[in-house]
Amino acid sequence: MNATDVIQFLQANPAFFDDNSTLLTDLTVTHPHNGQAISLTERQLIALRERIAQLENKFAELLQFGEENDAIGDKVHRFALSLLEAEDFESIRRAIYTHLQEDFAVPHVAFRVWNSVLSRNGPEFTTVGEDVRFFTGDLIDPYCGPLDLREIGNWFGPAGRQIRSVSLVPLRHDEKTFGLLAMGSEDPERFYPAMGTLYVTRIGEMVSCALRRQLG
Repeated sequence: MNATDVIQFLQANPAFFDDNSTLLTDLTVTHPHNGQAISLTERQLIALRERIAQLENKFAELLQFGEENDAIGDKVHRFALSLLEAEDFESIRRAIYTHLQEDFAVPHVAFRVWNSVLSRNGPEFTTVGEDVRFFTGDLIDPYCGPLDLREIGNWFGPAGRQIRSVSLVPLRHDEKTFGLLAMGSEDPERFYPAMGTLYVTRIGEMVSCALRRQLG
């Protein structure tokens, strides 16, 4: 009889230890940490304690994630209120830069708008190349990862040379792309391909609505 046969026998006979309860104290196994001989009952208690510790660690991790999500949700809410209160383009522009840079601690922020009825002299309305427009139009979800388009790097000014990761969020209205919000960092791990994009997607939708309200 091998180990597989023993396992199958015990699985098929769950009452075995009920009928042979002395085995739980008479049989000994090796302690998982110090190598001493202990009873099956003691070994089971150790396994249960370890399982409880794992569950406690998992719960603490989930609690931390929940608290972090709550904090991000509060920031998004404050940003939304600021955009709602903005009465002109300049107020919207200030809200975008202020909240993303100060509240969300994004080091570098820039955005561009094209196909707008209303034209302005600010950098947000400078001509955008076809590569960027095509790239933005093809985005289904925000792009997070290394910066591959040099033109977008130039939007960040002199700091663009040090940008190692970006989040690029398309600005859309009625499924038509009219701009791009770019957030950049010198940290290559700040924005990475596998990160969740739920909140940056919502931010893009909020910014899109606010801009379209002003730009027509």
